[in-house]
Amino acid sequence: MKKIGIVLFLTMFSMAVQAQDLKWYDNVDEASTLAAKAQKPLLLFFTGSDWCGWCIKLQKEVMFTPEFKKWASDNVILVELDYPRSKQLAPEIKQQNAEMQQMFAVSGYPTVWLVKATETKSNVNFEQLGKTGYVAGGPNAWIQGANQILKNFTK
Repeated sequence: MKKIGIVLFLTMFSMAVQAQDLKWYDNVDEASTLAAKAQKPLLLFFTGSDWCGWCIKLQKEVMFTPEFKKWASDNVILVELDYPRSKQLAPEIKQQNAEMQQMFAVSGYPTVWLVKATETKSNVNFEQLGKTGYVAGGPNAWIQGANQILKNFTK
């Protein structure tokens, strides 16, 4: 009986560690290169991480769940574009985020864009697949909406 308990504990521990292994990029160029190689779209999460209540709610109800983590690891490359009030960002990340906010006409948070990134010699082009934000109903409702958007993605 003790061996079953140990095996069960180790299995649950490994699943918990695996679920926490999502990589969120803050550098769009790095994420775009990876997305092109993996033939996956980018998920651009525009957030005010330290002040936006709806952003925090979206993370708690959706992005921190095992369902989202599994979906994200299978379907997208994650990019967090943060606009904090208290936390300091590196100047190049702050400038990049401001440019991305303008490019995608983001006027409220949270905003989530799903895009296809195509690299050319000197820059990255983005094909907008669709956008979303906070969706009530937990991870399954959010993922269902995101999957509708991803139907527009072609490799």
